[in-house]
Amino acid sequence: MSARQTTISNLLGPFQRFFKVEAASGILLLICTAIAMIMANSSASDFYARAVNWELSVQVGNVFKLSKPLLLWVNDGLMAIFFFVVGLEIKREVLVGELASFRQAALPILAAIGGMVIPASLFIALHGNHPGAEGWGIPMATDIAFSLGILSLLGKRVPLALKVFLAAFAIVDDMGAVVVIAAFYSESVGWDNLLIAGALFVMLALAIRAGMRNGEVFLVVAGFIWYFVLKSGLHPTIAGVALAFIVPAQRSIKLSVFNRVTRSSLNKFEATDSEENMLLRKDQLEALDNLEVYYRKVHSPLQYLEHKMHGFTSYLVMPVFALANAGVLLSAAAGEPVIGTLSVNIAIALVLGKVLGILVFAWIGIKLKITDLPAGTNWKHMAGLGLLGGIGFTMSMFISSLAYQDAGLLNHAKIGILIGSLVAGVLGYLILRYTLKPAIGTDNTSEEA
Repeated sequence: MSARQTTISNLLGPFQRFFKVEAASGILLLICTAIAMIMANSSASDFYARAVNWELSVQVGNVFKLSKPLLLWVNDGLMAIFFFVVGLEIKREVLVGELASFRQAALPILAAIGGMVIPASLFIALHGNHPGAEGWGIPMATDIAFSLGILSLLGKRVPLALKVFLAAFAIVDDMGAVVVIAAFYSESVGWDNLLIAGALFVMLALAIRAGMRNGEVFLVVAGFIWYFVLKSGLHPTIAGVALAFIVPAQRSIKLSVFNRVTRSSLNKFEATDSEENMLLRKDQLEALDNLEVYYRKVHSPLQYLEHKMHGFTSYLVMPVFALANAGVLLSAAAGEPVIGTLSVNIAIALVLGKVLGILVFAWIGIKLKITDLPAGTNWKHMAGLGLLGGIGFTMSMFISSLAYQDAGLLNHAKIGILIGSLVAGVLGYLILRYTLKPAIGTDNTSEEA
């Protein structure tokens, strides 16, 4: 392999690993969704309802007690961790990724804005002031795991630039979701608790800026910040994103220093006459300690945390979220339809609103000559990608759980999300399947494996 090929491989490697994790996570999410729906509509429905509403308490003597149903521990706790990882991804993309330069960032940003504004506007126009109007934010969301999972089914025929665009678009879309949740789907603000959270946040940020790199301290203070943001009435996922933004991206040492120290330490382990000894020498033990210290220092904390936590959120947090939230009842009370007007309007806004918003705003950006289409793509591919953006699923369900307190409206919303996401996913797959050219030297079977 040439030096140029090695460099390209090193640059693309993290993204390709990210893509594979998200694709596999999408399959797991689908399985968990099916399990939740089967349980909610079978003889296990009572068990399912008791499980998600099971009261779980964390108590420290008589000083502190926090009690919530399991469903809220998932939506307020685990989802805060998910949004922390989203925040890490956003910061990385802004610093060194697809959002690092204006021309690179313009297309996914414009597409994401269109993919939020048009679906929300379409829902408002369709639904008017009927019950459930407060759910206008539901069709704005995109589920990155499901959308990348469907894209992965197309195999090698998908240009890498198209995958990068979809990932960058979904990350910007997540940024929009954070703003919408903070501004429109949080309770009235308790300023005393918010001020405490703000003071702790500033102290933590200053300590990190001064060189503090203690993970245990960060975790404890972050836990208190999460608690006070929760008590303030703002949704605690906001705390997750904010904390991610203060995680340092710079390494503690230069690569040249790391190379010098590791070479010096490894030299202690060169073959000697006593290499068969069971125990290491004192200088070898010291060398191992050095390697461990400098291994931590050469890591970017931002990159390290994202790498370590991405699998946790993809394979545990989001599947558990799906299990807890996707138990949609496919039956209705006497005289009420299973699929209501709210369901239909959400589905239309997800399918039609997303693709129109993404295409129109991307077209405007290209006509203004501030950006370009991804390499190797055309408008048919963008239409297919726009439809994949209409897979709201877990993110839309999350917003619906914040928008509706009424169980009937929430169930109708979830049915609309499932229908809209299914239709958008199937149509997006079919359009891309028949407009993308098969990779040279591969057959259809190998591509779709």
